[in-house]
Amino acid sequence: MSILALNGGSATIKAASFSLRDGVVQRIAGWNVGREEGVDYLSRELSKASELAAPDIVVHRIVHGADHFAEATELTDDVMVLLRKLEPLAPLHQPFNLDLVEEARRAWPLAQHIGCFDTAFHQTQSDLQRRYALPRVFHERGIKHYGFHGLSYAYVSRALFAREPALREGRVVIAHLGSGASACAVQCGVSVATSMGFSPLDGLVMGTRCGQLDPGVLLHLLREGMDVQALEKLLYKESGLLGVSGISPDLQVLLSSDDLQAEQAITLFVRRCCEVIAALAASMQGIDALVFTGGIGEHQAETRAYIMQRLGWLGAYMDEARNTEHSWCISAANSRVRVFVVPTDEEQEMVRQAFEERRVSP
Repeated sequence: MSILALNGGSATIKAASFSLRDGVVQRIAGWNVGREEGVDYLSRELSKASELAAPDIVVHRIVHGADHFAEATELTDDVMVLLRKLEPLAPLHQPFNLDLVEEARRAWPLAQHIGCFDTAFHQTQSDLQRRYALPRVFHERGIKHYGFHGLSYAYVSRALFAREPALREGRVVIAHLGSGASACAVQCGVSVATSMGFSPLDGLVMGTRCGQLDPGVLLHLLREGMDVQALEKLLYKESGLLGVSGISPDLQVLLSSDDLQAEQAITLFVRRCCEVIAALAASMQGIDALVFTGGIGEHQAETRAYIMQRLGWLGAYMDEARNTEHSWCISAANSRVRVFVVPTDEEQEMVRQAFEERRVSP
């Protein structure tokens, strides 16, 4: 059996091909392609390699499932209609995710297409945690905290508990740091709070997204005459590291620059990370472990060091040599909080969910 995982992000598509042999799922190949290349490129790649085959199952990452989807779900026509209605909740990601599903259905019409949802991991949060301080009617209309990066958090927490089983009953903050960034409080194995809320805009400073912002700023800009489309472009594509630095949304580029604005962007990113980590620890009344993941979290020792330098008061101390080597555990021997670097694998998690949640049969 051949399985293809399609992970459509805000700029690129991460794809991976898996095979199921003797009940074991094995990764065969992987790609990272631009949006414009998309399914046509992947179809050619699958057809020209002898060890690859047209997929029997295509598993799709869908950013927003709202409260409708808590597990992997077959993407029928009716499900697609419902998911299209959620596009305003994640306008940068959801339309692209669903367009990718449509392309894949045309390319591989005989395959079963399964959706896995970034919001599903956070449905364990309490009703109170998910509320905004707005009149209750808005909560009932779906204006609430949803949280994102759930596929990453599901994989990372599972990988962490496999190697550190005692932490399954503990209090863990996972920082998923990349061009999109968020953090999540995981207590007794489930999500109890997260930095992203109603949309993927909230929380941390990101590559081109603003993160936490006083809503009064939005009212002010609207009163000044900015329309909704211009405001959306500002918040999603022109802010964050790019907006503050005026140079690049790429933190590695900024770390290599001696420009003062680049330094300010880095400092703002780090400070916001520390504030959110502290807030999530407070939501659990303590913290036993901190986990870094995502492109920045896994690969940028310098950024991890900057963050850790500001968390000493929390009892989190870094071992410099281990951090430089990107070791599994990078905390010092005297650190009250254990600190880990755990590579994420959203495509592997998507395939796991498709099978273990019994949406497909081997």
